[in-house]
Amino acid sequence: MDDSPEICQLYSDMLSMGDNKVKSVNDGREGLELALKNNYDLILLDICMPKYSGMEFIYDLKEKRPSEVNKVIIVSVLELSEAHKKKLLKLGIHSVEEKPSTVQKLETIKKDLLLKN
Repeated sequence: MDDSPEICQLYSDMLSMGDNKVKSVNDGREGLELALKNNYDLILLDICMPKYSGMEFIYDLKEKRPSEVNKVIIVSVLELSEAHKKKLLKLGIHSVEEKPSTVQKLETIKKDLLLKN
């Protein structure tokens, strides 16, 4: 989930290798609807989106489907402060990663999430 179609395409291409199924969206509200209806191994989320922020997504997901919050991985070009990262982690997300990430890093995170769930 990223407001940039190019970033969504990049992550989609990276994760589509093998037998991964990927759904990408450019709107956080649409992403929330998908996360409420479907089961995903991981949810990549841009924290800074103009109409509906990543923080709003996390709060709404935590309220409506708390079991899925631990699958959220924040991907951001912003240098988030340690305090902000700690706040996000305290909300229950899996991790905060810098853009761009690598396929290997995302696959490792996915395997970690699958072992926990």
